Amino acid sequence: MMAQTPVPDLPGARHVHSGKVRDMYALDDRRLLMVASDRISAYDFVLETEIPDKGAILTQLSLWWFDQLSRLVPHHVVSTDVPAEVAGRAVVCEALSMFPVECVARGYLAGSGLLDYRAHGGVCGVELPPGLEDGSRLVEPIFTPATKAAVGEHDENVSYEAIVETIGDDVAADLRTMTLAVYAKAEQIARKRGIIVADTKFEFGARPDGTIVLADEVLTPDSSRFWPVDGWRPGQSQPSYDKQDVRDWLTHESGWDRASAEPPPPLPPEVVERTRRRYVEAYERLTGERFVG
Repeated sequence: MMAQTPVPDLPGARHVHSGKVRDMYALDDRRLLMVASDRISAYDFVLETEIPDKGAILTQLSLWWFDQLSRLVPHHVVSTDVPAEVAGRAVVCEALSMFPVECVARGYLAGSGLLDYRAHGGVCGVELPPGLEDGSRLVEPIFTPATKAAVGEHDENVSYEAIVETIGDDVAADLRTMTLAVYAKAEQIARKRGIIVADTKFEFGARPDGTIVLADEVLTPDSSRFWPVDGWRPGQSQPSYDKQDVRDWLTHESGWDRASAEPPPPLPPEVVERTRRRYVEAYERLTGERFVG
């Protein structure tokens, strides 16, 4: 469910869409302005409380990753010359025809992948060997797509065959190949910096000439499961650089009933600060640069 956060008016830009975190504006027929807010979501709710600097961290980390991956895959960023009101947390990007697929790569078993494995012995129709645990490293990374959900709804894991039916065999094969190639490169880069990319999701779009382009955000704590290399212990929940503090507080301390129709309560200051600190730490460990909010 979407919080009723006012969307800023920006000069020369027309608001066209807001997601859980990002607000999208049209600049002209070929360019969009993508603004990352400080909103945070959990359990398909956009929370009332925001995380200071989160939008800037997501934007700057994505830009760093786009640069690292630029020789492997084209990306959608055109410029960082944006209105002063959103400087540091927005980019000008290409208007693409987006594929209706969340392209998920998994190198480790966790989250919804773990639930699928326990129920079916595999993930998204990909069979896995018996005896795997929470946090187990897979023999090789797997492509486990999901359907894109509307705001307030949950992405649904689907089989590769379901994606073929939606977008065609050739495009589905290209997206699988590109997803696994980008994941492999990112996992290698991150591991050298002490972070495991357990899984991540990408979004791709097509230019008018059919070129497939990496879009949206990439390899941030919002779209990826980051674990410290030195803290990895299969068979248990792993420490992570993301919003796990938010999920834990909502589940165990807030008194909120997830099954109810009521929205989650506001986050306490200490949870906000711990969450912000984890996002900053992920940025600094990966980039080797100090985050200046």
